[in-house]
Amino acid sequence: MRLNPPKKVTFWISIFAFVVGAALSVGLIPGLNIVGYIVSLLAYLLLVLGLIIKGL
Repeated sequence: MRLNPPKKVTFWISIFAFVVGAALSVGLIPGLNIVGYIVSLLAYLLLVLGLIIKGL
């Protein structure tokens, strides 16, 4: 399998989503811990898809 570098926009969106997810999962706002974990997981998934799919 060949990996392609993701576009800069994809990389920065995934980093931003991870930071937001990490902030939510810390517990600053009660009740949003699960949402924070899901957003962090989706950010990682976006980064992996950016590596696998050419042009993403």
